[in-house]
Amino acid sequence: MSSNPVAETVAALLPRAQAELAELVAFKSVADFAQFPKSESEGAANWVADALRAEDFVDVAVLDTPDGTQSVYGCLPGPEGARTVLLYAHYDVQPPLDEAAWTTPPFELTERDGRWYGRGAADCKGGVIMHLLALRALKANGGVPVNVKVIAEGSEEMGTGGLERYAEQHPELLEADTIVIGDAGNFRVGLPTVTTTLRGMTLVRVQIDTLQGNLHSGQFGGAAPDALAALIRVLDSLRAADGSTTVDGFAPETGWEGLEYDEEQFRKDAKVLDGVELIGDGSVADRIWARPAVTVLGIDCPPVVGATPSVQASARALVSLRVPPGVDAAEASKLLQAHLEAHTPWGARVSTEPVGQGQPFRADTSSPAYQAMADAMAVAYPGETMQYAGQGGSIPLCNTLASLYPQAEILLIGLSEPEAQIHAVDESVSPEELERLSVAEALFLRNYAAG
Repeated sequence: MSSNPVAETVAALLPRAQAELAELVAFKSVADFAQFPKSESEGAANWVADALRAEDFVDVAVLDTPDGTQSVYGCLPGPEGARTVLLYAHYDVQPPLDEAAWTTPPFELTERDGRWYGRGAADCKGGVIMHLLALRALKANGGVPVNVKVIAEGSEEMGTGGLERYAEQHPELLEADTIVIGDAGNFRVGLPTVTTTLRGMTLVRVQIDTLQGNLHSGQFGGAAPDALAALIRVLDSLRAADGSTTVDGFAPETGWEGLEYDEEQFRKDAKVLDGVELIGDGSVADRIWARPAVTVLGIDCPPVVGATPSVQASARALVSLRVPPGVDAAEASKLLQAHLEAHTPWGARVSTEPVGQGQPFRADTSSPAYQAMADAMAVAYPGETMQYAGQGGSIPLCNTLASLYPQAEILLIGLSEPEAQIHAVDESVSPEELERLSVAEALFLRNYAAG
């Protein structure tokens, strides 16, 4: 990185950032209070609120949102008449999955092989730290030239929509000229990237019942309808032979135009086993950024250990459908439910229940904010040009903000590049990416104020 005062300040602040990220990662802030204590999420929220107060933010508040979680808000006033920029991140995290599979404890930030490991290190507690670093660098070099609002969400990973509904009820709170969502990531380490599209998501729970209770498989098997077998048939109907998603009535003809994703690089990033084929057709970018994708997230059925020779009376699953831009997530949810019900065999009783959804998003890349970010990233990443990419995941708040503030420019950046392995075992963040993106964000705020 070419030397400049902002970059030098960020570099000097990096050890403090590591210590702060360690404190934040230590909170087991999973917004599923059936699995993790609510006090852990509350502790993380209070940590963020205290950090904002320490940076002279005013009106700092821990907001109780309608889904029973908390989001943290604060405002840092800039010069009179300055533009307003909203910086977003979330402090809630995915569950660690199998803690024993982690090389080091998931809620203990650990430095190894040039990366910092821990749940939320990249997604998205690192985003909170990125915003703090950028603002501190500006304060040390002439001041922050815009009004800054920060919002740190407490349930993004659960998709329960608490902050979206709160924002709709208090539309003035997050109003801004430009919004920087710090919950995306570079296409690869060292390649500056803004995410211009997000797939939406719908979650549906399906339950199949066939018997009043489990039956002995030797006595009744072969004629008694097995609910688990019925569920397996239903779930299999969601994919074509090549693995493409097939939901009745849902066939958007979409393709990706922009940065392409090399298939061999994708295999490496996804850690696909040798000899195992990728699923679907078209380019990798088409499949993961511009087309629907169904995933069975979980099945309730007897585990192998302790299983008995029984015909199952009931079985259920949680199904996710990723929805490409241009498709309404609510309509996609209805189609998914109708498909599950229509493909249930043997007259089995089936019930479906939507349990969460988020709309897809497409940004306006012609806006002045994009040029300000491109210029900033050119300094933070010497020799590289900012790229546009999609993201297969969803950030439901984006569409809420776009509808509430149609004139606002929305940019998505962040620390979740492929090596970060977000949502997986051994999630990590690259400190070099944290440093460079913090510099880029600081310079963006300066460029945007001057534009």
